[in-house]
Amino acid sequence: MANIVPDKLIDYAIFKDGVEKKGTGDVTLPDFEYMTETIKGAGIMGQVEMPSLGMLDKLPIKIDWRTITTDLIDLAVPGKTIDLEFRGAQQAYEAGGGVIGVQAIRVFARCLTKKTSLGKFATAATTGSSSELEAVTFKLQIDGKTVVDIDKFARVCNIGGVDWQSAVRSALGI
Repeated sequence: MANIVPDKLIDYAIFKDGVEKKGTGDVTLPDFEYMTETIKGAGIMGQVEMPSLGMLDKLPIKIDWRTITTDLIDLAVPGKTIDLEFRGAQQAYEAGGGVIGVQAIRVFARCLTKKTSLGKFATAATTGSSSELEAVTFKLQIDGKTVVDIDKFARVCNIGGVDWQSAVRSALGI
């Protein structure tokens, strides 16, 4: 078994509907935060914030642009989903062979626009423009293998090879 040491993201690109966007700055991917309810009572010492099986809270994605561009405006449309893909080249060191390699990291997200910030004008500075989106579907692949597949409207929450909503769909008869 190889001793792979993940190192860093070498480079990345953003695509909308299969077309590369050039004006990018930084992308902040969502946290996986589960909806919870606090339980307490007999048989429980204190309180437990219990997650609901496979029920994810919001999946925000933020893109910080360096300047005001048509790429920023392309993501400002209301009332229509936007298909985004973030492709990354991640460096990994194979310690046994002493070789640095590259892993393909891909994120696919179908999003709704929440907020577009044009930023500010300041001499010799970036504008601080940004796009804030809500992912309704989210898929993460590492070297072509899907490790996360979320579809909020189809009730799919597959993380680590387990669909955590499968039993819920079954119980609902769907």
